[in-house]
Amino acid sequence: MYIEVILPVPLADSYTYFVPPEMEAQIVPGVLVWVEFGKNKRYSGVVSYIRQIPPESIIGIKPILAVETEKAVVIRPQIRFWEWISQYYLCKLGEVFAAALPSGLRSDSSVSYTSKKETFVRFASYPPTKAAFQLLNRAAKQEELFLAFIQYSQAAKGEIPKKELLAKSHANINTLNGLIEKGILETFEKEISRLRPRNSEIQKLNVLNPQQQQAFNEITGSFREKDVCLLYGVTSAGKTEIYTHLIQKTLEQNRQVLFLLPEIALTAQITTRLRKFFGDQLGVYHSKINDNERVEIWNKLLGDSPYPIILGVRSSIFLPFRDLGLVIVDEEHEPGYKQQDPAPRYHARNAAIVLAKMHGAKVVLGSATPSIESFFNAQTGKYGFVQLNKRFEDTLLPEITPVNVKELRRKKQMKTLFSPLLIEKIQTALDKDEQVLLFQNRRGFSLTLTCPTCDWTPKCKYCDISLTYHKRFNQLSCHYCGRTYQLPKKCPDCENTDLKFRGFGTEKVEEEIKELFPNIPVDRMDADTTRNKKSSGDIIARFEAGETRILIGTQMISKGLDFSKVSLVGILSADSLMNFPDFRAYERAFQLMSQVSGRAGRRKTQGEVVLQTAHPEHPLIQMVLNHNYEGMYEMQMEERNLFRYPPSYRLISIDMKHRKEEILRKAAGAFADLLREKLGDRVMGPDKPAVGRIQNVFIRRILLKIETEASVNALREILEETRQRLQEYPEYKYIIIQYDVDPV
Repeated sequence: MYIEVILPVPLADSYTYFVPPEMEAQIVPGVLVWVEFGKNKRYSGVVSYIRQIPPESIIGIKPILAVETEKAVVIRPQIRFWEWISQYYLCKLGEVFAAALPSGLRSDSSVSYTSKKETFVRFASYPPTKAAFQLLNRAAKQEELFLAFIQYSQAAKGEIPKKELLAKSHANINTLNGLIEKGILETFEKEISRLRPRNSEIQKLNVLNPQQQQAFNEITGSFREKDVCLLYGVTSAGKTEIYTHLIQKTLEQNRQVLFLLPEIALTAQITTRLRKFFGDQLGVYHSKINDNERVEIWNKLLGDSPYPIILGVRSSIFLPFRDLGLVIVDEEHEPGYKQQDPAPRYHARNAAIVLAKMHGAKVVLGSATPSIESFFNAQTGKYGFVQLNKRFEDTLLPEITPVNVKELRRKKQMKTLFSPLLIEKIQTALDKDEQVLLFQNRRGFSLTLTCPTCDWTPKCKYCDISLTYHKRFNQLSCHYCGRTYQLPKKCPDCENTDLKFRGFGTEKVEEEIKELFPNIPVDRMDADTTRNKKSSGDIIARFEAGETRILIGTQMISKGLDFSKVSLVGILSADSLMNFPDFRAYERAFQLMSQVSGRAGRRKTQGEVVLQTAHPEHPLIQMVLNHNYEGMYEMQMEERNLFRYPPSYRLISIDMKHRKEEILRKAAGAFADLLREKLGDRVMGPDKPAVGRIQNVFIRRILLKIETEASVNALREILEETRQRLQEYPEYKYIIIQYDVDPV
């Protein structure tokens, strides 16, 4: 027997191994096997298929060393999906395998799965003898504990966790030990699930209002003709209520639901809302649950009673679904759905649509500010299209007031990061016992430290990026490699000691707000304050409970969170959002400003937004002020058609990396020239990206602009052939080439 095995290495898609006769009965597609790779390495690999005919040459084919799992841990639909990911996103199956399978399932991982055990208490003999009761005649506390054990263990067939027994009976460990020494009770270890049921009381679904009911009917109607529907609804229109009814309809058909979110920070609030209606039918899967929990969720989905609903972030698309009926992609425009590093660099929204098609499932894409690609697909009839024009309970969209900070600075009226109008509005909101959100899309205290004499700025020694100052730790930090540096006492070029901070991040916003409103509870939500598993949930919980009055944050606070007492949002630096060297900059700026504005105003109360900008007359700012998504879409489509950008064209970014800059420069030029032989003017570059060196590795970028109807397989062949031709040159052999299909 010969088998193809996918290994977690970025080389060939699979490798052929021989199965010793004594192991043949254990081999089925999807089981994990232990194999030798090369001379000194061993890996866990998954059997993709059993070869019907032997390979042409059996010389050098190694036997597998062991079969690691009794049953398949990967099912055939998953392998088909992995193959599509590999082909479309120009990566190897091994890279998909490494990303998809929880590391705890693989024995070559440093975090292999360990079962969770707990100490339980049971009768030493059953039924308990009369002698047992006689032994307790003069031991009142032991008798009391024994009777409590009988009472509490009845529902669990005569056994109860030791901790639970002591807690419920208010007894101490010495009393329990006395019962054990007398041979009346005994303790034993038992394997338990980390996914223990919460026994929450299930509520009926909320009744949809007329507008929501109409949208629900239109979505289900569109599914008769189209597999994907875009739900374009203004912020706070009640899209989640529509989702719950779509989920219920799918469960009634005995099919599974995948509910995707772009951020872990959102899962706590959405989990609470969904559990009210679906209880323990809901499983939650994201990167901040530990490896053992990930394995248990994976195994439960493979078992006899899998979760009907999975709520998760982008990695959830790799779970072993047996019969998906519905996929919901909430906030579908968010770039958080795109995996950046390492490969596979997939987009979870687009991949989920393919996954759904493989299962015969339907897809709902929801957003108040859809991606231009999704809106284009809806406008051209590829997707169904349903619109929610009004907010829940007819609450008005927030009133957005622009503030010209350039003019205020000229008049010397801008004494802090906040305009006088914003300070006044914050005070008014606080006086009314309302809450405030302040949005600044950069973390840290100051964006740069600069010498005012010679313009020297400290940069990372290993990356071509300016360092950000974090006051809390009184150090400079590189946001690419994570290295930290001490503050310089003087400029190394001109020895000037009067160095200045420029720009500001959320940390500085927090400091100034606390100075202006010293007795007001303030929280900050950014990558620095949400590193721990529960930190983002704790911050949101405090704000929901009203313990925090002002919440400062980066884009994390813009994403679908529902806070009933937020009446004011401050956008502190609108211009910085538009100034990125990227064709999506205006689209992303509009989405961020519109989404964070949408957090203001709930329950029939119109919210207010103060938008600080140096260019209030800018066309994009005007579109934000007027909630004019369609105007932004038309403006961007005109530019993208002219300059060959998505959705009219598909982009593929090719990053080439090497530790020697001159070798890389020549290799990138040669690679681009070879590509132009086949692809002509579809090849742009090579160019040095905005950050041209990370961790002492230099980067050059080539951009391909490919017609959307072009064959992915043909393009893959061209790229592979060109790579092989380049690496025929000895000096280019160790050039790293990475592909990013549909970059964001």
